Amino acid sequence: MKISICNEIFEGWRMEEVFKFISDIGYEGVEIAPFIISDDVRNINRKKREEIENVASSYGLKIVGTHWLLRGPKGLHITHPSENVRKRTERYLCDLVEFTSDIGGRIMVFGSPNQRNILKGVSRDEAWRYAEEIFSACSEFAEDYDVIIAFEPLARSLTNFINTAEEAIRLIENVSHTNFRLNLDVYSMLDEGKPLPDIIRASRDYLVHFHANDDNMLGPGFGNVDFKQIIDALKEIGYENFISVEVFDFSPGPRRIATISFETLKRLLSVRNFGKSSR
Repeated sequence: MKISICNEIFEGWRMEEVFKFISDIGYEGVEIAPFIISDDVRNINRKKREEIENVASSYGLKIVGTHWLLRGPKGLHITHPSENVRKRTERYLCDLVEFTSDIGGRIMVFGSPNQRNILKGVSRDEAWRYAEEIFSACSEFAEDYDVIIAFEPLARSLTNFINTAEEAIRLIENVSHTNFRLNLDVYSMLDEGKPLPDIIRASRDYLVHFHANDDNMLGPGFGNVDFKQIIDALKEIGYENFISVEVFDFSPGPRRIATISFETLKRLLSVRNFGKSSR
């Protein structure tokens, strides 16, 4: 497993400053929130896309992928009753697939709580069907670019559509495409009220990406989550992809967040003989 970090905590920094700083700490990857660059990825030209990958590579970093996908432009929604809105959303997700591929990324984390909420007048069954249709089409498109769309279950405080790993896995099974898989997020997993290692083990056949954050919406090591049991469970299922630090409270500042989060995860990943959590 390697450690990456999401770039939005560094908003206002120059791209090269971000990449140099996290590389110096020891991070091996960076996850891009497109809205930091532009509210619409269609406005990010080929030269800028190549620059992102090249600058990251110059500091020994891998662009892991993208997240916060539908922060902009406005008017996108996967479960909207309007077919026109859903089609625009589908097309933009395909634009994001191209962008993710162009910058050297492979994982596209779909969280976007506001753009998936079930709206008034839409039944849960209708919302489910709309989501299936969009992700089926986008996964087919993503296959040609070797990009994987990783659906992220989110806490009930964030969205009313797909709040558990079990629900996300059901959607993944319904879509039934190898380019549509699962992202787990620690903060949202806590909302399920189940032991986190159990959720991880039950997700072993679907999990392609992992977001690490603590119970206080800060990074690993800032709160009360036992990250040893999380790392042990990930090792147990043979997870070998990136663990990405993603936080929602930026108040300690990016330098402190990035440093403590990395040190917490690196220390646990360096332990070779880990005790398996009891089943």
